[in-house]
Formats: sequence, structure tokens, C-alpha cells
Amino acid sequence: MTAPLTVPQKPMTTVPAPKKPGRLWRRPDRTSMATRSMLVGSVVVGLLAATILDIGVVGAAYLIVGVGVLAVIGILTPPPLTAVQWAACVGALALLGVAAIRGAGWLAFVCIVAAWVVFTWVLVGGRTWTGIVAGTVMPWRAALRVVGFVRRRKLRVGTSPRVPTMRVVAVTAVSVTLLLIFGSLFVSADPEFAKIFGDAPAVRVDEPIARLVIGALVAFVTLSAVYLRRRSPSVDALAPKPAVPLPLWEWAVPLAVLNILFLGFVAVQLKTLFGGDKHVQVTDGLTYANYARQGFWQLMAVTVLTLVVIAVAVRRVDRGDRRSRNLARGLLGVLCAFSLVIVASAVHRMWLYENQYGFTRLRVSVFAAEILLGVVFILLIAAGVRMSGKWLPIGVLATAVVGLLAFAVFNPDAYIAEKNVQRFENGKTIDTFYLSTLSADAVPALDRLPEPQRSDALMYLKQELLGSEDSWWEFNSSRERAREILAG
Repeated sequence: MTAPLTVPQKPMTTVPAPKKPGRLWRRPDRTSMATRSMLVGSVVVGLLAATILDIGVVGAAYLIVGVGVLAVIGILTPPPLTAVQWAACVGALALLGVAAIRGAGWLAFVCIVAAWVVFTWVLVGGRTWTGIVAGTVMPWRAALRVVGFVRRRKLRVGTSPRVPTMRVVAVTAVSVTLLLIFGSLFVSADPEFAKIFGDAPAVRVDEPIARLVIGALVAFVTLSAVYLRRRSPSVDALAPKPAVPLPLWEWAVPLAVLNILFLGFVAVQLKTLFGGDKHVQVTDGLTYANYARQGFWQLMAVTVLTLVVIAVAVRRVDRGDRRSRNLARGLLGVLCAFSLVIVASAVHRMWLYENQYGFTRLRVSVFAAEILLGVVFILLIAAGVRMSGKWLPIGVLATAVVGLLAFAVFNPDAYIAEKNVQRFENGKTIDTFYLSTLSADAVPALDRLPEPQRSDALMYLKQELLGSEDSWWEFNSSRERAREILAG
């Protein structure tokens, strides 16, 4: 017998799989090319910001620049915004509008940061916690891509050559730079020449370097927003993958133990939690400072840590198992209910402390933050009814925006001044030095004080408000009202 004939075979080679595009950014295509209107619009908004925006002045300029940015991304940049996106844009503009109404710089800063979060959500549309947070830094992460976005502009076939848009932008930037630098020098050299610019409401040539930086920054952010509108990244792809569910007892036992602890604390300390003035007065060695201040921060830490526990537990529950789902709904629902009691106790304690020792920005702010945490727990209970919280991140974001706008309507600086003046009228002491650090929002209440407390509380505000005037783009209704009161 002869051996079977074997044909030598070639060694098998593995064909490399084609590279997949990144999870976050998509590959560029024709939609990634910038149009002339997008570039010109971004430059115009940058020039507008360089002309009128002063980050040290709380005024209407923030709202004006925000409207300009919205016009570029909402009108000049396809695709059209949806109704939800337009509603979010209105909310962002309302937050920017706080700078034109309230004189408190700290409140305006918080509202501007919140407006940035809402604005970036409009651009990238994150639906998860990770997506919303990651979206806030996307305009900066897209810096190099924006350069390519601008350089990919091409002429259509059969059209006559035109002046490159980038050259127009460069010439405009150089011209504005020369205007700001040399104009600033001329204004400083001759008061008569300075009057020309002082009478022109749309021209600002002071602090040229700072204004150039602001203008370039706003123009870049606008152009980045245009790019993100055209090529929105998949920020939700950065969210962590679903966790492996744990056996029922491994998560149910810790939650049950925590619920028993909460129940025992609320039951044993019921008089302490809501005892108020009577409890403080009849307990030896207990002061308002120990009862309210220390207790408030401890209870606030409890509420925050409870949110962390709930977030971890939800990821480990087997939602496909009916028994696990029902048990998680019950344990987490009871935990949220106990947390609402803790929130109510913390709010009550801070209210007692403020009425006894006076109101400050910190105390009023954490008071409002604790109320917001209580609303978050209510949203968690609503999500737990169906054990589905896909809407929860956007719901919490919308709630925070509405709450912040309500806080601005509440007018914290004016409220602080009003309450402290009422305490003084009732025979208690008053800290005029602290009240003098408040904004123009507090002037109507401080003006009611008798002398010398009135002069002490309004000393710095008089120097700030009566020694300067606002341009039309720096308009602030609170400062205008305060100037009328102080001038009278």
C-alpha cells in the first residue's frame, strides 16, 4: 500500500479586523466642513464679547453674548434644534439673565456655571450621569478637531475662487487688535480723545489684552459649539457598563440593616429631631450652636451618603428577577422615606439656628441645597415605582435649573438683609460689617436701619455704586434701584 498523497497547505494567516472608529468621536465627513456663515458668526460673537463683556461686572452683557452664541448654533448651524433643545436654551438664557437682574456676584457666577451645563447638554445630548458630566468639557476636548473642522472648507465645483474665509478672519482679528491696543494708548494719553469713546456706547478700548483674550475665548467656544452641533460625540458611551447583579441576600441584608438603623435613629431621637426651641431650653448643656449647626452638617452628610448607597445598590440589583425587583423597591423606597425625614430635620435645625444667630449667605445656600436634596429623594421614589430611572439624570438637571432660578427670584442677599434688619428691630444685635459685604440687592432693606448702623452697613456699597455708572450693556436692575435709593 502506498501512503496517501498529502498536499502541503499554506499556513493560515489571520486577517486583521478593520479598525473601528472610536466610541466617543465619529469619523469626519462632509457634514464636518464649516460654512462661511458659521465662521463669520463665531467671529462676530467673539468681537461682541471683546467689546462689551467684562467678567468683573455683573450685567446684561452675559445675556447679550449668550443670545449671540445661541443665534449661531440655533439658526446658522443645521440641523434645527428640537423643541426640548429650544426649551433648554431658554432655561440657559434665563440663568444668564440673572446677571442683569440680581447684583450678587456669587449668585450670578453659580447661574453662569449652570447655564454652561445646560448649554453643553443641548450640544451633546447626554442621557446618563456620565454623559451629562462629560459633555461639560467637550468644547475643550474638541479643540484640535475644531481646527480641522475649519480647514476642511472647500469650494464647490464650478464656482469662482473667492477670498479664503480664514484670511478674512485673520485680517479682522489683526484690525481689532490694533484698534484695541493703540486706541487704549490714545485714550490714556488724552482725556479729550477719551470722551469720544466714552460717548460711543458700543466701543470699548480699555484693557486690550484682557478683552482680546475674552473675545478669542468666546469665538473659540462658539466655533466648538458649532462643531459639536454638527458632529455630536457619543458621550453616553463613556458611561460604565452595567454591573453584574449580586445574589439577593448580598445587597438586601446591608439595605435592611441600614433601614433598621434609620428607623431606630428617627424613633429614639424624635424629640431631638423636631424638638426645636423647647428641646434646647430644657436640655442641660445643649445650645443652639450644638443643636443646629453641628447637627445640620451631620444630617446633610447622611443624606449625601444615602444617595451614594442607593446609586451603588441599584446597579447590583437583578432587575430581571421579580422577587429581587420588588424587594429592592421596598427597601430603597423606605430608605428614601427615612431620608426625607432626615432632610426635614436638617432644614428645621438650620432654620432655628438662623433665627437665633442671623442669616448669612452660607447658611441660606446650604438651606436651599438641603431642600434640593429632598426633591431628589422624591424623584428617586418616583423612579423606584417602576424601577426605571432612565429619565432621572435629565430630570434632576431640569429640577436643579428650576430650583436655581427660583433661588434667584427668592433674592438671597435681600432676604439676608431683611431678616437681619428685622432681628435688630426686635432688639437683637446686628453685624453691620458683614451686611456691608452684601450686594446691591440688600440696599432697600439696609436703608431702613437707623444711624449709625445705616451708614456702617452701606459704606462700601455707596463707594461702589455712587462712584461709577453702567453702560447700557452693563445694565443691572438691582444696581440701578440701589443708586436711586442711595442718591436720595
